Amino acid sequence: MQRSATRKRVAVTGASGLIGSALVRSLRADGHDVLRLVRRPARTADEVEWDPKRLYVDAAGLVGVDAVVHLAGAGVGERRWNEAYKKEIRDSRVLGTTAISQALASLADPPETLVCGTALGWYGDTGTRAVDESAPAGTGFLPSVCGEWEAAAAPAEEAGIRVAYARTGLVVARQGGAWGRLFPVFRAGLGGRMGDGRQYWSHISLHDEVAALRHLVDTPALSGPVNLTAPEPVTNREVTAAMGRVLRRPTVFTVPAPALRIVLGDFAQDVLGSQRVLPGRLLESGFDFAFPTIDDSIRAALR
Repeated sequence: MQRSATRKRVAVTGASGLIGSALVRSLRADGHDVLRLVRRPARTADEVEWDPKRLYVDAAGLVGVDAVVHLAGAGVGERRWNEAYKKEIRDSRVLGTTAISQALASLADPPETLVCGTALGWYGDTGTRAVDESAPAGTGFLPSVCGEWEAAAAPAEEAGIRVAYARTGLVVARQGGAWGRLFPVFRAGLGGRMGDGRQYWSHISLHDEVAALRHLVDTPALSGPVNLTAPEPVTNREVTAAMGRVLRRPTVFTVPAPALRIVLGDFAQDVLGSQRVLPGRLLESGFDFAFPTIDDSIRAALR
């Protein structure tokens, strides 16, 4: 099948989420055809039914797509972590990726590209040590999930599809995600550092996240892990100062580590952990960040 070199047909999972909905808008604004995978019978021509828990995808609906961007998964910061929710986090990613990759591999003419959204959780707690894509996996729950998550795309790779693993940092946005919860607190003048504030937070603006995903779709040389995070990781203490500076609010409060463990459960160890991750391969491939610093990212989110 001859595919257009310019206008693309792109399928997106997680299309109703923070990143997915922004990606769909961006692609459509530039004239691309977008299919959204939905967990119910398709109602419109731009929908494809799937059920990741049953490993089901209506593969016929994916015939002719040039690329798939797979972003679906239970939010790691949506609820307090317990064993049941940790299982949901793992299953939503591993089963979803397995379903998508098997469906694409079954096509007589599979797409050229699968961009599989994963996470910086792969690296675990790096402390003050800066790491890039060459670093090995860390230890703990999120690194193990990320390892299984990426391994689940093996059927797509074996079918000759270029697979890029978009290891995303903390997305700075007002509309949702972890940062969406921070903005109201800091606007009210109740924001402050978490724990001792020395842990690194590797962030990326929503604008740059969407641009980077599109860069992965459009750059044939990029496969394997690619870190989607701004080039200047900052500590939680620096994030706190930047939020206060941009929002012009005091940041005198502190959330002590024991309180975070009570509220967040096992997730607290990741909030208090440090990830100083660099976007080595993204920069090497010529990607240009519109909002490279934490102040830039916060201001972009407020526009």
